Amino acid sequence: MHVLVPYDESEGSDHALEHALEQYPEATVTLLHVVDLVDAGYASPVDGTVPGFWEDWFESEKAASERLLEEGRERATEAGVDVQTETVVGRPTRAINEYVDEHDVDHVVMGSHGRSGVTRVLLGSVAEGVVRRAPVPVTVVR
Repeated sequence: MHVLVPYDESEGSDHALEHALEQYPEATVTLLHVVDLVDAGYASPVDGTVPGFWEDWFESEKAASERLLEEGRERATEAGVDVQTETVVGRPTRAINEYVDEHDVDHVVMGSHGRSGVTRVLLGSVAEGVVRRAPVPVTVVR
């Protein structure tokens, strides 16, 4: 069995990792961090043409992702589970579902983020999008 855990800096993704490690100790577990280009757009200069901005931004995000995934790997090792890690670039919902399609994932375990509005009371927008579109079962952990 291959279990995917989308992993970010949130408390919800920490809970999802704990759940996956407890429930699927014999599975192949992959921690997936998605670098969202939209975040760079918000941080970019008005016209986005400052020399080296995009390269510097990407290198910074890649380094942050590696640190984050190393923390997750250490937590898994403490629980006696080896995990794989992967960083991809894209919009989170689409990137997670594409990863599921392309890597024979059997199950997704992810955190939930409370949002405002009636449709976001229980699920964050990324979790909701993955639940709606994933071709495999998805467990959302609060």
